[in-house]
Amino acid sequence: MRRKLSSSAEEDNEGSTANHSQPNHDEKKKTFSTAKYDRTRHSDTLDRRKVEKALAPAQLTPDTWTPPAKPPPSPKKSEVLPAGQTGEKMLDARARRNLRVRSPWSCSLLTLTATLSALLFMFYILHSFATRQLDSKGCDMYYTSSMFYHFADFDTEHTRFASKYSLHLYREIGYDEDSKVKGVPVLFIPGNAGSYKQARSLASETVRHYYNNVQQNKEALSAGATSIDFFSVDFNEDFTAFHGQTLLDQAEYLNDAVSYILSLYHDPRRSQRDPALPDPSSVILIGHSMGGVAARAMLTMPNYQSNSVNTIITISAPHARSPVSVDSDLVRTYQRINDYWREAYSQKWASDNHLWHVTLISIAGGSLDTTVPSDYASLASLVPSTHGFTVFTSSIPGMWSGADHIQTTWCVQLVRPIARSIFEALDVHRPSQTKTRAERMRVFKRWYLTGIEDTAEKMLLHKEPTTLLTLEDQSNSINPAGKRLVLRTLGKNDKPIAHVLPIPPQGTPGQKKFTFLSNLPLEQGADGGHLDVLFCSVLPLQSGHSAALFSMNIDLSDGRAGSTRLACKNAASDRIVLPASYRTSVHPFDKSPPFSYLQYELEDLGEHQFVAIVDKASGTTRAWAIAEFSDASESIVSVNTGLRRLVALGSRLKLPAERPLMTRFEIPALHSSLLAFKLRMGNQVCGENAELFTPLLRQYLSEPHESRYVVNVKEANVSLHGIAPFMPPPLPSQAANNGLSLQFWTDPTCGSSIDVSLIVDISGSMGKLVIRYRTVFAAFPLLIVALVLRKQFKLYDDSGVFLTFMESMDFCFRTSMPLLFLALTVLGISLAASSTANATGWSNWGTNATESAVDYTKSDLLLGSQDPIFWFLVPMFGLLSASFCVVINYAALGVVCLLQMPSRLLALRPKWRRHDPTKKTSMPAFAATSPKRRIVTASVLLLLVSTVIPYQFAYLVACIVQIATCVRAFRYAQENRSAANHNFYNYVHSILILMLCVLPINIPVLVVWIHNLAVHWLTPFSSHHNVLSIMPFILLVETLTSGQMIPRASVWLTYVTNALFFSLAVYAAVYGITFAYLLHHIVNGVAAWLVALHFSSSDLSLSGLTRILDGDDKDGDVKKRP
Repeated sequence: MRRKLSSSAEEDNEGSTANHSQPNHDEKKKTFSTAKYDRTRHSDTLDRRKVEKALAPAQLTPDTWTPPAKPPPSPKKSEVLPAGQTGEKMLDARARRNLRVRSPWSCSLLTLTATLSALLFMFYILHSFATRQLDSKGCDMYYTSSMFYHFADFDTEHTRFASKYSLHLYREIGYDEDSKVKGVPVLFIPGNAGSYKQARSLASETVRHYYNNVQQNKEALSAGATSIDFFSVDFNEDFTAFHGQTLLDQAEYLNDAVSYILSLYHDPRRSQRDPALPDPSSVILIGHSMGGVAARAMLTMPNYQSNSVNTIITISAPHARSPVSVDSDLVRTYQRINDYWREAYSQKWASDNHLWHVTLISIAGGSLDTTVPSDYASLASLVPSTHGFTVFTSSIPGMWSGADHIQTTWCVQLVRPIARSIFEALDVHRPSQTKTRAERMRVFKRWYLTGIEDTAEKMLLHKEPTTLLTLEDQSNSINPAGKRLVLRTLGKNDKPIAHVLPIPPQGTPGQKKFTFLSNLPLEQGADGGHLDVLFCSVLPLQSGHSAALFSMNIDLSDGRAGSTRLACKNAASDRIVLPASYRTSVHPFDKSPPFSYLQYELEDLGEHQFVAIVDKASGTTRAWAIAEFSDASESIVSVNTGLRRLVALGSRLKLPAERPLMTRFEIPALHSSLLAFKLRMGNQVCGENAELFTPLLRQYLSEPHESRYVVNVKEANVSLHGIAPFMPPPLPSQAANNGLSLQFWTDPTCGSSIDVSLIVDISGSMGKLVIRYRTVFAAFPLLIVALVLRKQFKLYDDSGVFLTFMESMDFCFRTSMPLLFLALTVLGISLAASSTANATGWSNWGTNATESAVDYTKSDLLLGSQDPIFWFLVPMFGLLSASFCVVINYAALGVVCLLQMPSRLLALRPKWRRHDPTKKTSMPAFAATSPKRRIVTASVLLLLVSTVIPYQFAYLVACIVQIATCVRAFRYAQENRSAANHNFYNYVHSILILMLCVLPINIPVLVVWIHNLAVHWLTPFSSHHNVLSIMPFILLVETLTSGQMIPRASVWLTYVTNALFFSLAVYAAVYGITFAYLLHHIVNGVAAWLVALHFSSSDLSLSGLTRILDGDDKDGDVKKRP
């Protein structure tokens, strides 16, 4: 049975708790705007126990409007009440509901405490990120005198993107100002919003190095070195990191540009190359940031010319994972590119691998790069070590410093080794213009890696003896076997002197290793340096034969008979440079001359019998040198302590008094990039002997190649880019991550032990979360909002009261949030344990591990953590996201209050008129508009979405309209204080919060579209014109503009609503970070369901749709709208 409130009762609903009703059997549609309620859905006379249970935490606040005290009238005889409900009970329930008309600003003590605590903790994390575990900046600025030639004839005949992109050739003023090509082509590819002018520093260095050094080096020219033609692409500062189609467009244009560049060398009018040399058939690519990803994408495009690219060097490029996941095309493009490269290198035969000839080098900036996590630069999951590797700038010899995202394009210490490695990899006599793949890899490793790696190739093994060393008894000093050689000063004698160390025979117990350290450089040649390190064997030849067999002769016998002749190899080519470490040293990149270090395994010296340290200094110098053979058991110490124990108690290490020159501590448990430690080292006490150098520390990982040096060690930050969240596992052929290693060089002559302590840096570890988990706040807030809306709809369907956002948040803090966070924490621990089991091989027990496929998506779920020790991250980010939602709520409420003030001032009336129960409001907040007008507006917007504008733009318009609806609803709720009006405002406000949380997912693509308009590129996005992706939002927003309150649902429909919001919450937590773009579509589905609920109270016909959009009665009367 239904009843209808009378006109006087409608007015009393604004000023009292009593309502008089009249029966009406003809009315089929009851609207919120006329305060007509369907007794089957909108009756306020609920069971008292349900109301009390739902409203138990409610308290009357000063902002709550209190109705005037007057005795409630008795129900009329004609009024029919529900069975079992008396008039007194009905009025008591309504009085309780009016207590819920609370201010939207109100907040419970629990919510306030949790929010403030979370905000303080967030500030603590951000402060730690900005102040703790920071690397020092050691880059010097590069200055150029640049000019660019624009290829205007590279037009639409060559590429369809000629009106958007352009190609340029770099030339250096004062060196080469000719526009004709004459060398080897190199193409620079800028990254996200990057400029083609970022190529200036690297291009300038190649020009200057060629004309100042290579051109005068006949040996380099004969080896195939020549000048370089440096090209650069102008992408009009496209936002490649936000849009997959833009990335594909750039890759297609780059292939067209490569074809055009190669054609220039065939045109005699454009080329000045030597006709005797073959024309280039490939181009060297250098990509910065997303330009490196575009370079890899080129090889997967249909217009790629086979073998036109064989060398790719990328700088700060996110290869392993997309930096953001807000665009479906970008996520799918990344997956397609990475799958193509993995599949190519998984082929058994080289003839089946289209990338067999390609070398890929990835250079990462390290912790200073806060634009793209340097973890994403790893190639371990894409390329085998035979074809590429990842190296951090702090590992590159001579640089020894991190670099931020932009510094990597102009850092002097970085562009110089890149330029020199390119010249050394050239072979102009080959059509590819480069050496073979194996030779290129050897060159790049020599220039970019430290040389201390276990896999480092020693040039000594591939050399022939070039030095004849002639000794006699008085000219040399033979060191006793097993004794360390220490030279505190050089040049004491007037003539050169050789210090000889016997090499232990093969098979000697202890796994001997030779190490050498000096503060002098090691150089080859007759006139090179003051110190030589030679590995020699006895040469049974006559003296007259020496000059013809050796290029260098060191005769220390003065022509006397009975001398010993040794055939020697100079070790200068295997020299490893280390940063100098003295008491005055502060940073490894200081301008002090570096140390020279040599390290050989005993197996590498099998064909030699002696090590000769030749002192060639002509006068006494303060130079020093140390050489020794040490046991591996003494120099390598494994710390087998579990991660939990290391985090809880730290580790205490000790360098004994009798120790080798170099000591290495291996800590396999420390492999996570989320943990930071503090290392403290005791003083090095040398007693009577002055120390030669202060302790030097190298902390490193074997994969990726990251080394960080600390000079004059007293206290050091320990944090590296090991196993990181969301990172795919390495290829089966890649070496496993062996954890952190700490390598110490200390003065072994001091004879005192040194204590070393390693403790976790909690603040520094918290700061590591920022760069790796900042995208959490694009997904986890939807988890919170979904729970809040679920609670609001559940209580609304049960009691007819739509709680404020903060009231529902308080309910969730007490019930659903802890339970869901607990479940997600258990899920995270299970996923991390599964990942750990796979890494240790337990998952392959009983199967053929070599045939098992690698799951490269196993870290995509939840927070991507691969260690159960980080179980606390789920509840922590959940609480932070809840506080973030509270901030969004109050920010939106503040904007609404601010925007409604002008209209409220215009409608200002005396208080007695505003609350006059005998008159209706003169200026309704929701004026009735023509349904045709709203239908036409929505249709035009949808038509534009399907043709011109992306649906992200329509979504932004919907958000603006929803804000306007909230402003009007808030004003009307303040002027006409009733539970119904507050219900409607709470409803539209919560929908606004939901839409605002989805807005960051749509903004990046919208930015790309606006940028394309700015550069006059009007080609529509093929993937962002799906009308169904925005239609539910438009229909919902248009329905709410009419003041139409959503009807209360039946029991089964309530279950569907709860399931939808719960599914949204779970998906946002489990998949939201990796597939953020799908959150828009899930919320879009929720909006479609809400629209269906709005339509459920009317006939499913065109006339019913018109009435709902219009908010009118069946007879067409226009009522006032809340």
